[in-house]
Amino acid sequence: MAPRLLERGLAGIFRSRWGVALVLAILVVAVVALGRAFGDGAADQSSFDTGSSPAPVLSADPDDDDSVLSEAPPPSPSTSPGTAKPEAVAYAFASAWADHKNASAKAWHDGLVPNATQDLLDELDGTDPADVPVDRVLGRPSLVPIGAGLVDADVPVDSGKLTLRLVAPDGRWLVDGIDWGRS
Repeated sequence: MAPRLLERGLAGIFRSRWGVALVLAILVVAVVALGRAFGDGAADQSSFDTGSSPAPVLSADPDDDDSVLSEAPPPSPSTSPGTAKPEAVAYAFASAWADHKNASAKAWHDGLVPNATQDLLDELDGTDPADVPVDRVLGRPSLVPIGAGLVDADVPVDSGKLTLRLVAPDGRWLVDGIDWGRS
């Protein structure tokens, strides 16, 4: 009989908004009372205190230079003896890239092989040469050194600018990326 009476009493309390509010208020008071009883007393200050707060502790010297950019210019590209300079590789690749008229996909792709990395050749495998937006190279590449073995070459073409990313993993420059932009 007692469990049935307890069940009916709790069901009656939780059916009413006032009953639920009363249970929640009792829980909040219990949690606050437990916190004060077991707290160490250090939290007696209000968290809304408008007084001055202690200054933050610095863990780094603000005068130290922590920037990623270096003030020194990037190193000039170097070439292994007997290999082509990056300008020559960029010009040869751009010329082969632009030479797509009346060429089969295989012949066009084979023309790129001597001056491209295997990763780039794999990306270009299956490319239709008719989709190449360049017909003629208009001038010599200008180099933008990025690092010791990394250079961007800007090549002026009839439809804009061809930017080639060149890498020199073993001192031999090869094109590893292509970006074309309309001018």
